[in-house]
Amino acid sequence: MAWNEPGGGNRDPWGSNQGGPGNQGGPPDLDEIVRKLQERVSGLFGGNKGSGSGGGGPSAADISFKTIGIILAGLFVVWLFTGIYIVDPAERGVVLRFGAYVKTTAPGPHWHIPWPIERVEIVNVDEISSFSHKAAMLTQDENIVDVELTVQSRIQDAANFLFQDQAPTKTLRDATETVVRKTIGGSKLDFILTEGRSAVAAMIQQGVQDLMDEYKTGLLVTSVNMQPAKPPEQVKDAFDDAIKAREDKERLENKAEAYANEILPQARGEAARAVADAKAYRDRVIASAEGETSRFNAIRTEFEKAPEVTRERIYLETIESVLSGGNMVLIDVPQGNSLMYLPLDQIMRKQQTSASSSSGTSMLDRSSNTQDSSRTASTPIRDVSRERRSR
Repeated sequence: MAWNEPGGGNRDPWGSNQGGPGNQGGPPDLDEIVRKLQERVSGLFGGNKGSGSGGGGPSAADISFKTIGIILAGLFVVWLFTGIYIVDPAERGVVLRFGAYVKTTAPGPHWHIPWPIERVEIVNVDEISSFSHKAAMLTQDENIVDVELTVQSRIQDAANFLFQDQAPTKTLRDATETVVRKTIGGSKLDFILTEGRSAVAAMIQQGVQDLMDEYKTGLLVTSVNMQPAKPPEQVKDAFDDAIKAREDKERLENKAEAYANEILPQARGEAARAVADAKAYRDRVIASAEGETSRFNAIRTEFEKAPEVTRERIYLETIESVLSGGNMVLIDVPQGNSLMYLPLDQIMRKQQTSASSSSGTSMLDRSSNTQDSSRTASTPIRDVSRERRSR
């Protein structure tokens, strides 16, 4: 039965009768409830459970508020200490305030406003990551070649790596695919297979780095190692034959170049020697001609002074030069016994001496001297004979 129905005993929902003594049937006292609650809280922190009105010390409420303040202050200090962090030499610290980028800190001890206001993302910027890329591609001269390379990278800008690109590693792979196909497609097969491998790797590294900077991924491409390009297995034998033919061509060209380097200096030396001999012969002929000219001018001067004496001297010198080289002996015996002793040993010795002395002179000089002597002696002989006939 309900408390307000007839026969319900006039009971109220607070568990007391309205008509009881001491006004027990009224509603509960709220001040009493609050007081009891304070006594229980102060009891938890070591306070007196009584009202404390009888003593002269501080009340329980004052003690409880002071204790709570000390605890809160200690908790605040501990909370501030949670903002201390240390960044290693190989790392960078990225400070975020309510999730937004604030700054990047260098290696060493630092402090930030503790969570939940700020937090720090530690990023390793010295760690090298690598991946391999392999694909069959078409070259500029429409040949298919298998290319395999390894790309190594590290984080250059921690903030860009965390916030500018959603997937920097995937962007790096896609950029590598794009740059490799562009570079291989713009190069010829012989250049890729031979001396152009290092140049192709350098071009790929530069192209990938340009795209990484354009997309602000925060990555740095440290190296691109390209393996020797290979033709597809279906045409490998033909490519091997072509490479062997190219090597034979280079070997023959090197051999021909070595032969040319051996022959050309020798030919140049012979040409220089011939030119030097010609110059020496020219100088010798010029000097001989100048000497003959000077001698002729000297004889002409003497001839103008004493023509007769000069003619006689020239005649005698010419006869002496002509007869001195022969082996003829003239004997003028007008009468008497023509039998006489001839010193044949002296004649033979004289002939040998003249032959040895003339061997050091060239045939050209000897013939020129003979012709000059004959030309010089011809006129005086005729003049002397004519003079003698006139006499």
